[in-house]
Amino acid sequence: MHDVHAAALILTMAAATWALRFLPFLVFRKQTPPYITYLGEVLPPAIIGMLVIYCLRNISFAAKPFGFPELAAGALVVLLQWRKRNSLLSILSGTALYMVLITFLG
Repeated sequence: MHDVHAAALILTMAAATWALRFLPFLVFRKQTPPYITYLGEVLPPAIIGMLVIYCLRNISFAAKPFGFPELAAGALVVLLQWRKRNSLLSILSGTALYMVLITFLG
């Protein structure tokens, strides 16, 4: 019984994901409207900025380790992204550095 429920859930999620990915091609067959193109350009950086602010909002500079792990990992991500232009490398390296720092400093 649980297997059937899990399979139905997975199929439903897969169908919804597929439909959401395919829908823009059906709606904008001839030409993409300018406002959609504009949103495609400005939303990704805006969302990344909001995520950075959300992740760094609870840093305590008054208590040990004084925000060093978060700031060092963030700086590494920015540096690697600037030099290598590889998001996966940047994110994984920043995450690994953060985990090491909070393990040993925090």
